[in-house]
Amino acid sequence: MASSGDSDRTLVQQLRREAHPVEFAARDYDPLLEQIGDARFVLIGEASHGTHEFYRQRVLLTRRLIEEKGFVAVAVEADWPDAYRINRFVRGEGDDATASEALGDFQRFPTWMWRNADVLDFVGWLRARNDALPVNAPTAGFYGVDLYSLYSSIDAVIRYLEQTDPEAATRARQRYACFETYEKDEQAYGYAATYSAESCEDEVVEQLVELQRRAGELARRDGPLAEDEFFFAEQNARLAKDAEEYYRAMFRGRVSSWNLRDRHMAGTIEALDRYLSRRGMPAKIVVWEHNSHLGDARATEMGEQGELNVGQLVRERYGREAFLIGFSTHRGSVTAASDWDGPAERKRVREALPGSFEALFHQVADDGTPNFLLNLRGDTDAVQALREPRLERAIGVIYRPETERWSHYFLAHLADQFDAVIHFDQTRAVEPLERTPRWLRGAAGAESAAEVPETFPTGV
Repeated sequence: MASSGDSDRTLVQQLRREAHPVEFAARDYDPLLEQIGDARFVLIGEASHGTHEFYRQRVLLTRRLIEEKGFVAVAVEADWPDAYRINRFVRGEGDDATASEALGDFQRFPTWMWRNADVLDFVGWLRARNDALPVNAPTAGFYGVDLYSLYSSIDAVIRYLEQTDPEAATRARQRYACFETYEKDEQAYGYAATYSAESCEDEVVEQLVELQRRAGELARRDGPLAEDEFFFAEQNARLAKDAEEYYRAMFRGRVSSWNLRDRHMAGTIEALDRYLSRRGMPAKIVVWEHNSHLGDARATEMGEQGELNVGQLVRERYGREAFLIGFSTHRGSVTAASDWDGPAERKRVREALPGSFEALFHQVADDGTPNFLLNLRGDTDAVQALREPRLERAIGVIYRPETERWSHYFLAHLADQFDAVIHFDQTRAVEPLERTPRWLRGAAGAESAAEVPETFPTGV
Protein backbone atom coordinates (compact mmCIF):
# COMPACT_ATOMS: atom_id res chain seq x y z
CA MET A 1 0.00 0.00 0.00
CA ALA A 2 1.31 3.44 -0.93
CA SER A 3 2.04 5.82 1.92
CA SER A 4 0.33 9.22 2.22
CA GLY A 5 3.68 10.80 1.29
CA ASP A 6 3.82 8.71 -1.91
CA SER A 7 0.21 9.64 -2.68
CA ASP A 8 0.94 13.33 -2.26
CA ARG A 9 4.01 13.14 -4.49
CA THR A 10 1.92 11.53 -7.19
CA LEU A 11 -0.84 14.10 -6.73
CA VAL A 12 1.65 16.98 -6.93
CA GLN A 13 2.92 15.65 -10.25
CA GLN A 14 -0.65 15.36 -11.56
CA LEU A 15 -1.52 18.87 -10.41
CA ARG A 16 1.58 20.30 -12.08
CA ARG A 17 0.37 18.89 -15.38
CA GLU A 18 -3.10 20.38 -14.93
CA ALA A 19 -2.17 23.76 -13.44
CA HIS A 20 -2.51 26.77 -15.75
CA PRO A 21 0.06 29.50 -14.93
CA VAL A 22 -1.24 32.90 -13.82
CA GLU A 23 1.13 35.83 -14.35
CA PHE A 24 -0.98 38.87 -13.38
CA ALA A 25 -2.40 39.51 -16.85
CA ALA A 26 -6.06 39.46 -17.91
CA ARG A 27 -5.34 36.91 -20.68
CA ASP A 28 -4.30 34.39 -18.01
CA TYR A 29 -7.99 33.76 -17.46
CA ASP A 30 -8.84 32.62 -21.00
CA PRO A 31 -9.28 28.99 -19.83
CA LEU A 32 -11.39 30.11 -16.87
CA LEU A 33 -13.74 32.18 -19.04
CA GLU A 34 -14.15 29.16 -21.29
CA GLN A 35 -15.04 27.02 -18.25
CA ILE A 36 -17.49 29.64 -17.02
CA GLY A 37 -19.27 29.49 -20.35
CA ASP A 38 -22.85 30.76 -20.11
CA ALA A 39 -23.03 30.79 -16.30
CA ARG A 40 -25.05 33.76 -15.02
CA PHE A 41 -23.65 33.83 -11.50
CA VAL A 42 -19.88 33.85 -11.01
CA LEU A 43 -18.98 33.79 -7.33
CA ILE A 44 -15.38 34.89 -6.74
CA GLY A 45 -14.06 34.28 -3.24
CA GLU A 46 -11.01 35.24 -1.22
CA ALA A 47 -9.08 33.35 1.44
CA SER A 48 -8.72 36.55 3.49
CA HIS A 49 -10.35 39.97 3.68
CA GLY A 50 -6.99 41.69 3.33
CA THR A 51 -4.86 40.28 0.48
CA HIS A 52 -3.92 42.40 -2.53
CA GLU A 53 -3.64 39.54 -5.02
CA PHE A 54 -7.14 38.30 -4.28
CA TYR A 55 -8.63 41.76 -4.82
CA ARG A 56 -6.53 42.50 -7.89
CA GLN A 57 -7.21 39.22 -9.66
CA ARG A 58 -10.89 39.40 -8.80
CA VAL A 59 -10.95 42.80 -10.49
CA LEU A 60 -9.15 41.51 -13.61
CA LEU A 61 -11.59 38.64 -13.96
CA THR A 62 -14.65 40.79 -13.24
CA ARG A 63 -13.64 43.35 -15.86
CA ARG A 64 -13.48 40.60 -18.46
CA LEU A 65 -16.85 39.21 -17.37
CA ILE A 66 -18.42 42.65 -17.76
CA GLU A 67 -16.77 43.48 -21.09
CA GLU A 68 -16.85 40.08 -22.79
CA LYS A 69 -19.78 38.20 -21.25
CA GLY A 70 -22.25 40.97 -20.50
CA PHE A 71 -22.32 40.88 -16.70
CA VAL A 72 -24.33 43.81 -15.35
CA ALA A 73 -23.85 43.73 -11.57
CA VAL A 74 -21.13 43.24 -8.98
CA ALA A 75 -22.64 42.14 -5.65
CA VAL A 76 -20.22 42.34 -2.72
CA GLU A 77 -19.97 41.42 0.96
CA ALA A 78 -20.81 44.97 2.04
CA ASP A 79 -23.80 46.80 3.46
CA TRP A 80 -26.55 47.68 1.00
CA PRO A 81 -26.79 51.46 1.61
CA ASP A 82 -23.00 51.99 1.65
CA ALA A 83 -22.53 50.12 -1.62
CA TYR A 84 -25.53 51.79 -3.25
CA ARG A 85 -23.73 55.11 -3.02
CA ILE A 86 -21.04 53.55 -5.24
CA ASN A 87 -23.75 52.20 -7.52
CA ARG A 88 -25.09 55.69 -8.06
CA PHE A 89 -21.58 57.01 -8.75
CA VAL A 90 -20.59 54.35 -11.32
CA ARG A 91 -23.87 54.92 -13.17
CA GLY A 92 -23.34 58.68 -13.31
CA GLU A 93 -25.94 59.49 -10.64
CA GLY A 94 -25.63 60.93 -7.15
CA ASP A 95 -23.52 63.83 -5.91
CA ASP A 96 -20.02 62.31 -5.69
CA ALA A 97 -17.42 63.71 -8.07
CA THR A 98 -14.78 61.01 -7.57
CA ALA A 99 -14.49 57.33 -6.74
CA SER A 100 -12.84 58.25 -3.46
CA GLU A 101 -15.87 60.30 -2.43
CA ALA A 102 -18.21 57.47 -3.43
CA LEU A 103 -16.44 55.17 -0.96
CA GLY A 104 -17.13 57.64 1.83
CA ASP A 105 -19.90 55.70 3.60
CA PHE A 106 -17.62 52.79 4.49
CA GLN A 107 -16.89 53.96 8.01
CA ARG A 108 -17.71 50.80 9.96
CA PHE A 109 -15.08 48.24 10.92
CA PRO A 110 -13.35 46.87 8.86
CA THR A 111 -13.01 49.90 6.62
CA TRP A 112 -10.09 48.44 4.63
CA MET A 113 -12.31 45.76 3.10
CA TRP A 114 -13.71 48.35 0.68
CA ARG A 115 -11.68 51.48 1.34
CA ASN A 116 -8.55 50.11 -0.33
CA ALA A 117 -6.50 50.85 -3.42
CA ASP A 118 -7.75 47.93 -5.50
CA VAL A 119 -11.44 48.70 -4.95
CA LEU A 120 -10.81 52.39 -5.59
CA ASP A 121 -9.23 51.61 -8.95
CA PHE A 122 -12.09 49.26 -9.90
CA VAL A 123 -14.77 51.80 -9.01
CA GLY A 124 -12.95 54.41 -11.12
CA TRP A 125 -12.71 51.95 -14.02
CA LEU A 126 -16.39 51.01 -13.77
CA ARG A 127 -17.48 54.65 -13.90
CA ALA A 128 -15.25 55.34 -16.92
CA ARG A 129 -16.50 52.21 -18.66
CA ASN A 130 -20.16 53.09 -18.07
CA ASP A 131 -19.60 56.68 -19.19
CA ALA A 132 -18.18 55.46 -22.50
CA LEU A 133 -21.24 53.34 -23.37
CA PRO A 134 -23.74 54.45 -26.03
CA VAL A 135 -26.89 56.17 -24.82
CA ASN A 136 -29.42 53.69 -23.34
CA ALA A 137 -26.88 50.83 -23.26
CA PRO A 138 -27.12 48.81 -20.01
CA THR A 139 -24.60 49.94 -17.42
CA ALA A 140 -22.96 47.71 -14.82
CA GLY A 141 -23.85 48.39 -11.18
CA PHE A 142 -22.30 47.82 -7.76
CA TYR A 143 -24.38 46.44 -4.87
CA GLY A 144 -23.94 45.30 -1.28
CA VAL A 145 -25.58 42.13 0.04
CA ASP A 146 -24.71 42.15 3.76
CA LEU A 147 -27.05 43.02 6.64
CA TYR A 148 -25.12 44.87 9.35
CA SER A 149 -26.56 48.31 8.46
CA LEU A 150 -29.73 48.20 10.57
CA TYR A 151 -29.82 51.88 11.50
CA SER A 152 -28.52 53.34 8.24
CA SER A 153 -31.07 51.25 6.32
CA ILE A 154 -33.84 52.54 8.59
CA ASP A 155 -32.69 56.10 7.88
CA ALA A 156 -32.67 55.38 4.13
CA VAL A 157 -36.27 54.08 4.19
CA ILE A 158 -37.46 57.19 6.01
CA ARG A 159 -35.58 59.54 3.64
CA TYR A 160 -37.14 57.81 0.65
CA LEU A 161 -40.66 58.10 2.06
CA GLU A 162 -40.13 61.74 3.03
CA GLN A 163 -39.57 62.44 -0.68
CA THR A 164 -42.41 60.27 -1.99
CA ASP A 165 -45.10 60.17 0.72
CA PRO A 166 -44.66 62.27 3.89
CA GLU A 167 -47.58 60.55 5.65
CA ALA A 168 -46.00 57.15 5.04
CA ALA A 169 -42.71 58.57 6.34
CA THR A 170 -44.46 59.51 9.59
CA ARG A 171 -45.75 55.96 9.98
CA ALA A 172 -42.28 54.58 9.29
CA ARG A 173 -40.72 56.86 11.93
CA GLN A 174 -43.30 55.72 14.46
CA ARG A 175 -42.55 52.05 13.77
CA TYR A 176 -38.78 52.41 13.74
CA ALA A 177 -38.88 54.49 16.94
CA CYS A 178 -38.90 51.11 18.66
CA PHE A 179 -35.09 51.05 18.16
CA GLU A 180 -34.36 54.53 19.55
CA THR A 181 -33.73 53.33 23.11
CA TYR A 182 -30.54 51.57 22.03
CA GLU A 183 -28.71 54.62 20.65
CA LYS A 184 -27.83 52.98 17.33
CA ASP A 185 -26.07 50.07 19.04
CA GLU A 186 -27.30 46.97 17.20
CA GLN A 187 -25.75 44.52 19.63
CA ALA A 188 -27.29 46.28 22.61
CA TYR A 189 -30.66 45.92 20.90
CA GLY A 190 -30.04 42.24 20.17
CA TYR A 191 -29.09 41.50 23.77
CA ALA A 192 -32.05 43.39 25.22
CA ALA A 193 -34.55 41.87 22.79
CA THR A 194 -33.26 38.39 23.59
CA TYR A 195 -33.10 38.58 27.37
CA SER A 196 -35.04 41.46 28.84
CA ALA A 197 -37.40 43.31 26.53
CA GLU A 198 -39.88 42.94 23.72
CA SER A 199 -38.45 42.96 20.22
CA CYS A 200 -39.14 45.30 17.30
CA GLU A 201 -39.96 42.37 15.02
CA ASP A 202 -43.58 43.31 14.37
CA GLU A 203 -42.65 46.90 13.50
CA VAL A 204 -40.01 46.04 10.86
CA VAL A 205 -42.29 43.42 9.28
CA GLU A 206 -45.20 45.89 9.12
CA GLN A 207 -43.02 48.51 7.45
CA LEU A 208 -41.74 46.10 4.81
CA VAL A 209 -45.25 44.81 4.08
CA GLU A 210 -46.63 48.33 3.66
CA LEU A 211 -43.81 49.29 1.31
CA GLN A 212 -44.24 46.15 -0.79
CA ARG A 213 -48.02 46.60 -0.91
CA ARG A 214 -47.50 49.98 -2.57
CA ALA A 215 -44.78 48.82 -4.97
CA GLY A 216 -46.75 49.41 -8.15
CA GLU A 217 -47.73 52.95 -7.15
CA LEU A 218 -44.32 54.10 -5.86
CA ALA A 219 -42.07 52.43 -8.43
CA ARG A 220 -43.79 53.97 -11.44
CA ARG A 221 -44.08 57.60 -10.40
CA ASP A 222 -41.22 59.01 -12.48
CA GLY A 223 -39.98 56.29 -14.82
CA PRO A 224 -36.82 54.16 -14.48
CA LEU A 225 -35.21 56.36 -11.82
CA ALA A 226 -38.25 55.91 -9.57
CA GLU A 227 -38.01 52.14 -10.06
CA ASP A 228 -34.38 52.20 -8.93
CA GLU A 229 -35.13 54.35 -5.90
CA PHE A 230 -38.05 52.14 -4.85
CA PHE A 231 -35.90 49.02 -5.22
CA PHE A 232 -33.22 50.66 -3.06
CA ALA A 233 -35.80 51.52 -0.39
CA GLU A 234 -37.48 48.12 -0.50
CA GLN A 235 -34.16 46.32 -0.01
CA ASN A 236 -33.36 48.60 2.92
CA ALA A 237 -36.70 47.74 4.51
CA ARG A 238 -36.05 44.06 3.92
CA LEU A 239 -32.57 44.47 5.40
CA ALA A 240 -34.00 46.14 8.51
CA LYS A 241 -36.32 43.17 9.01
CA ASP A 242 -33.55 40.60 8.52
CA ALA A 243 -31.00 42.55 10.57
CA GLU A 244 -33.43 42.80 13.49
CA GLU A 245 -33.72 39.02 13.48
CA TYR A 246 -29.97 38.58 12.99
CA TYR A 247 -28.99 40.71 15.98
CA ARG A 248 -31.40 38.76 18.19
CA ALA A 249 -29.99 35.48 16.83
CA MET A 250 -26.41 36.52 17.69
CA PHE A 251 -27.09 35.58 21.31
CA ARG A 252 -28.61 32.20 20.44
CA GLY A 253 -25.51 30.74 18.77
CA ARG A 254 -23.17 30.96 15.78
CA VAL A 255 -24.99 28.56 13.46
CA SER A 256 -28.31 30.38 13.78
CA SER A 257 -26.89 33.85 13.12
CA TRP A 258 -24.55 32.63 10.35
CA ASN A 259 -27.43 30.98 8.50
CA LEU A 260 -29.64 34.05 8.83
CA ARG A 261 -26.89 36.25 7.42
CA ASP A 262 -26.11 33.99 4.45
CA ARG A 263 -29.80 33.48 3.68
CA HIS A 264 -30.15 37.26 3.59
CA MET A 265 -27.16 37.64 1.25
CA ALA A 266 -28.43 34.90 -1.08
CA GLY A 267 -31.90 36.46 -0.99
CA THR A 268 -30.46 39.84 -1.97
CA ILE A 269 -28.70 38.23 -4.94
CA GLU A 270 -32.02 36.66 -5.99
CA ALA A 271 -33.78 40.02 -5.61
CA LEU A 272 -31.10 41.65 -7.78
CA ASP A 273 -31.57 38.93 -10.38
CA ARG A 274 -35.33 39.49 -10.49
CA TYR A 275 -34.98 43.26 -10.64
CA LEU A 276 -32.24 43.37 -13.27
CA SER A 277 -33.98 40.70 -15.38
CA ARG A 278 -37.35 42.48 -15.36
CA ARG A 279 -37.02 43.67 -18.98
CA GLY A 280 -36.70 40.14 -20.34
CA MET A 281 -32.92 39.66 -20.57
CA PRO A 282 -31.64 37.34 -17.79
CA ALA A 283 -29.16 39.24 -15.64
CA LYS A 284 -25.56 38.15 -15.12
CA ILE A 285 -24.11 38.86 -11.67
CA VAL A 286 -20.58 38.65 -10.22
CA VAL A 287 -20.43 38.07 -6.46
CA TRP A 288 -17.42 39.01 -4.29
CA GLU A 289 -17.29 37.46 -0.83
CA HIS A 290 -15.01 35.39 1.37
CA ASN A 291 -14.33 31.77 0.42
CA SER A 292 -16.25 30.68 3.52
CA HIS A 293 -19.41 32.30 2.13
CA LEU A 294 -18.99 31.38 -1.54
CA GLY A 295 -17.56 27.85 -1.40
CA ASP A 296 -20.38 25.31 -1.07
CA ALA A 297 -20.83 24.74 2.70
CA ARG A 298 -21.97 21.15 2.09
CA ALA A 299 -18.34 20.32 1.23
CA THR A 300 -16.96 21.60 4.56
CA GLU A 301 -17.02 20.62 8.20
CA MET A 302 -19.10 23.73 8.91
CA GLY A 303 -21.80 22.29 6.70
CA GLU A 304 -21.65 19.09 8.72
CA GLN A 305 -22.30 21.22 11.82
CA GLY A 306 -25.46 22.70 10.30
CA GLU A 307 -24.17 25.83 8.59
CA LEU A 308 -25.24 26.76 5.08
CA ASN A 309 -23.87 29.56 2.94
CA VAL A 310 -24.33 31.70 -0.15
CA GLY A 311 -22.44 29.30 -2.44
CA GLN A 312 -24.66 26.38 -1.42
CA LEU A 313 -27.88 28.40 -1.75
CA VAL A 314 -26.95 29.83 -5.16
CA ARG A 315 -26.00 26.36 -6.43
CA GLU A 316 -29.28 24.93 -5.13
CA ARG A 317 -31.26 27.73 -6.76
CA TYR A 318 -29.41 28.10 -10.09
CA GLY A 319 -27.54 24.82 -10.65
CA ARG A 320 -24.98 24.94 -13.47
CA GLU A 321 -25.73 28.61 -14.03
CA ALA A 322 -23.55 29.22 -10.97
CA PHE A 323 -19.74 29.00 -11.08
CA LEU A 324 -17.80 29.12 -7.80
CA ILE A 325 -14.14 30.26 -7.65
CA GLY A 326 -11.87 30.11 -4.60
CA PHE A 327 -8.43 31.60 -3.85
CA SER A 328 -5.58 30.31 -1.70
CA THR A 329 -2.08 31.33 -0.59
CA HIS A 330 0.86 29.73 1.19
CA ARG A 331 2.51 32.72 2.92
CA GLY A 332 3.02 36.50 2.80
CA SER A 333 1.30 39.36 4.56
CA VAL A 334 -2.30 40.40 5.16
CA THR A 335 -4.21 43.45 6.36
CA ALA A 336 -6.21 42.37 9.41
CA ALA A 337 -6.95 43.30 13.01
CA SER A 338 -6.00 41.46 16.19
CA ASP A 339 -9.45 41.98 17.72
CA TRP A 340 -12.90 43.01 16.56
CA ASP A 341 -13.07 46.76 15.97
CA GLY A 342 -9.29 46.97 16.30
CA PRO A 343 -6.98 49.01 14.04
CA ALA A 344 -5.78 47.70 10.69
CA GLU A 345 -2.39 45.99 10.93
CA ARG A 346 -0.12 44.53 8.28
CA LYS A 347 0.52 41.04 9.60
CA ARG A 348 2.80 38.26 8.43
CA VAL A 349 0.90 35.20 7.17
CA ARG A 350 2.55 32.03 8.41
CA GLU A 351 3.45 29.25 6.02
CA ALA A 352 0.56 26.86 5.47
CA LEU A 353 0.19 23.95 7.86
CA PRO A 354 1.29 20.48 6.70
CA GLY A 355 -1.67 18.48 5.45
CA SER A 356 -3.51 21.52 4.11
CA PHE A 357 -4.52 22.31 0.54
CA GLU A 358 -2.30 25.39 0.75
CA ALA A 359 0.75 23.30 1.67
CA LEU A 360 -0.06 20.89 -1.16
CA PHE A 361 -0.28 23.76 -3.64
CA HIS A 362 3.03 25.13 -2.35
CA GLN A 363 4.63 21.86 -3.47
CA VAL A 364 3.00 22.30 -6.88
CA ALA A 365 4.39 25.85 -7.03
CA ASP A 366 7.94 24.65 -6.34
CA ASP A 367 8.42 23.73 -10.00
CA GLY A 368 8.66 27.41 -10.94
CA THR A 369 4.92 28.07 -11.30
CA PRO A 370 4.14 30.06 -8.14
CA ASN A 371 0.68 31.17 -9.25
CA PHE A 372 -1.78 28.93 -11.06
CA LEU A 373 -5.38 28.10 -11.88
CA LEU A 374 -6.99 24.68 -11.44
CA ASN A 375 -10.24 23.55 -13.07
CA LEU A 376 -12.14 21.46 -10.52
CA ARG A 377 -15.07 20.50 -12.73
CA GLY A 378 -13.14 17.81 -14.54
CA ASP A 379 -13.06 14.09 -13.76
CA THR A 380 -9.30 13.58 -13.61
CA ASP A 381 -7.46 11.64 -10.94
CA ALA A 382 -6.16 14.91 -9.50
CA VAL A 383 -9.67 16.37 -9.16
CA GLN A 384 -10.90 13.16 -7.54
CA ALA A 385 -8.02 13.39 -5.04
CA LEU A 386 -9.00 16.99 -4.21
CA ARG A 387 -12.39 15.66 -3.15
CA GLU A 388 -10.71 14.03 -0.18
CA PRO A 389 -10.81 16.12 3.02
CA ARG A 390 -7.86 18.34 3.91
CA LEU A 391 -7.34 21.42 6.01
CA GLU A 392 -8.18 24.74 4.37
CA ARG A 393 -7.19 28.17 5.70
CA ALA A 394 -9.58 31.08 6.18
CA ILE A 395 -8.48 34.51 7.41
CA GLY A 396 -11.29 37.00 7.97
CA VAL A 397 -10.94 40.52 9.31
CA ILE A 398 -9.13 39.14 12.38
CA TYR A 399 -5.88 37.15 12.12
CA ARG A 400 -4.41 35.41 15.16
CA PRO A 401 -1.40 33.39 14.02
CA GLU A 402 -0.70 32.27 17.59
CA THR A 403 -3.90 30.14 17.47
CA GLU A 404 -3.89 29.59 13.72
CA ARG A 405 -4.87 25.91 13.63
CA TRP A 406 -7.99 26.45 15.70
CA SER A 407 -8.84 29.96 14.56
CA HIS A 408 -8.18 29.76 10.83
CA TYR A 409 -8.38 26.17 9.54
CA PHE A 410 -11.24 23.81 8.83
CA LEU A 411 -11.68 20.56 6.89
CA ALA A 412 -13.02 20.80 3.35
CA HIS A 413 -13.49 18.78 0.16
CA LEU A 414 -12.07 21.39 -2.23
CA ALA A 415 -13.25 19.96 -5.54
CA ASP A 416 -16.83 19.81 -4.24
CA GLN A 417 -16.57 23.22 -2.62
CA PHE A 418 -15.49 25.16 -5.75
CA ASP A 419 -15.56 24.83 -9.54
CA ALA A 420 -12.09 26.36 -9.85
CA VAL A 421 -9.34 27.52 -7.52
CA ILE A 422 -6.58 30.11 -8.04
CA HIS A 423 -3.43 29.81 -5.96
CA PHE A 424 -0.86 32.54 -5.29
CA ASP A 425 2.06 31.08 -3.40
CA GLN A 426 3.19 34.37 -1.86
CA THR A 427 0.87 37.31 -1.36
CA ARG A 428 0.95 40.75 0.22
CA ALA A 429 -1.41 42.87 2.24
CA VAL A 430 -4.10 44.95 0.57
CA GLU A 431 -3.40 48.68 0.90
CA PRO A 432 -5.95 50.65 2.96
CA LEU A 433 -6.72 54.16 1.78
CA GLU A 434 -5.86 55.27 5.31
CA ARG A 435 -2.32 53.88 5.68
CA THR A 436 -1.58 54.56 9.32
CA PRO A 437 1.93 54.42 10.85
CA ARG A 438 0.86 51.23 12.61
CA TRP A 439 -0.04 49.59 9.30
CA LEU A 440 3.20 50.77 7.67
CA ARG A 441 5.26 49.29 10.52
CA GLY A 442 3.63 45.90 10.19
CA ALA A 443 4.98 42.65 8.74
CA ALA A 444 8.60 43.59 9.40
CA GLY A 445 10.83 41.83 6.94
CA ALA A 446 7.98 40.80 4.65
CA GLU A 447 7.74 44.14 2.90
CA SER A 448 9.53 47.45 3.06
CA ALA A 449 7.49 49.87 5.14
CA ALA A 450 9.12 52.80 3.35
CA GLU A 451 8.16 51.51 -0.09
CA VAL A 452 5.27 53.24 -1.86
CA PRO A 453 2.83 50.44 -2.72
CA GLU A 454 2.57 49.94 -6.45
CA THR A 455 -1.23 50.05 -6.50
CA PHE A 456 -1.73 53.05 -4.24
CA PRO A 457 -4.32 55.00 -5.96
CA THR A 458 -3.87 55.30 -9.67
CA GLY A 459 -6.19 57.14 -12.00
CA VAL A 460 -9.66 57.67 -10.61
